[in-house]
Amino acid sequence: MNITEKILAKAAGKKAVHPGEIVDANVDVVMIHDLTGPLAVEAFKRIGVQKVWNNKKIVLILDHQVPAESVKAAELHKIMRQFAKDQNLQIYDVGKGGICHQVMPEKGHVTPGAVIVGADSHTCTYGAFGAFATGIGSTEAAAVMATGKIWFKVPPTIKVNVKGNFQKYVTPKDLILYVIGKMGVDGAIYKAAEFTGPTIKKMSIAGRMTLCNMAVEMGAKNGIIEPDETTRKFLETRVKALPDFDALKSDKDAAYESTVEFDVSKMEPQVACPSSVDNVKPISEVGNVTIEQAFIGSCTNGRLEDLRLAAEVMKGKRVKDGVRALVIPASQEVWKQADQEGLLQIFIDAGAIVCGSACGPCLGGHIGLLAAGESCVSTSNRNFIGRMGSTQASVYLASPATVAASAITGKLTDPTKLEKKP
Repeated sequence: MNITEKILAKAAGKKAVHPGEIVDANVDVVMIHDLTGPLAVEAFKRIGVQKVWNNKKIVLILDHQVPAESVKAAELHKIMRQFAKDQNLQIYDVGKGGICHQVMPEKGHVTPGAVIVGADSHTCTYGAFGAFATGIGSTEAAAVMATGKIWFKVPPTIKVNVKGNFQKYVTPKDLILYVIGKMGVDGAIYKAAEFTGPTIKKMSIAGRMTLCNMAVEMGAKNGIIEPDETTRKFLETRVKALPDFDALKSDKDAAYESTVEFDVSKMEPQVACPSSVDNVKPISEVGNVTIEQAFIGSCTNGRLEDLRLAAEVMKGKRVKDGVRALVIPASQEVWKQADQEGLLQIFIDAGAIVCGSACGPCLGGHIGLLAAGESCVSTSNRNFIGRMGSTQASVYLASPATVAASAITGKLTDPTKLEKKP
């Protein structure tokens, strides 16, 4: 079996499972946030049970509409706080955590080999740690909170084998955009995407999280990477007991539906153009695109590694007049580390605004909305029509280096070209 099948087999109490098989799996952790959570709470109450199945395995995080920008949002937050109090659940409130998909592994809620579900489509991020993680609906989350179980159809697996070394200012974000561009938004529907190969083995946890985060953008049920020493180093001070990583490696004779090969050696920065994530072009082919906003952050690219890269590009330069540059660290922990390293000062000196850790403009929140006719280049994961404000605005997706360079010039810019200027 491959790693996804091994995890589901164990969760279902079976010796083996096969693609297409329906299994009832025991869930290790369920997460809800302030946008989907109140619906889950309402559904849970309608089920009629008094207590959740295990109050140590349910995590609540406020991150989407933070801080509350309306009375409605404040009321939703109140529902979450009251549910956490009534059920004695872990809640990361405003100023206590950050974006859910960064907070979950930081706070030790993600373990290799675990089955993790979240009422958010980018829950697949946790596959970066060798977990089977996938997004579910609010009513499904309610059922899991009541029973601790959920059914899955075992997905067939696509092996995504990656080799080569990245050139300067080409990143894992560029890789996943390239992969989605080649495979399409429907290229992996209800399939597992297992990222492997020499490039992945050398990749940081932050980079792996970016890959798995966007697996869902090609329809994947989950993205996953075998846990290794890089995984161990990140988790060993955060998780009480780590499992045997050898048991979580895909067998050498594991079956895959297909294998796709990618070489990053000659890859240039990539851009997903409006208004689909698979409308991907190398930046040299995008043309002259003026921007009004640049956003560095989100659960895709708001980590310390991303901020370091953006600061390297922006240091000593100024954001172009007429451009709004927003920087949002993915969590309070990242914010604090970025501040200690002087990264936030670099952004502020460049003329960017640094906001508190939250989802921000990524889902049309109350920070950084776009007006009709405006364009934004963003490190986030989706560029659908209306995703960031007006339905007549345009969103381009790119890496932190490309977004930072574009903020300086006021148009979509290859960061390697910016570096060459005197």
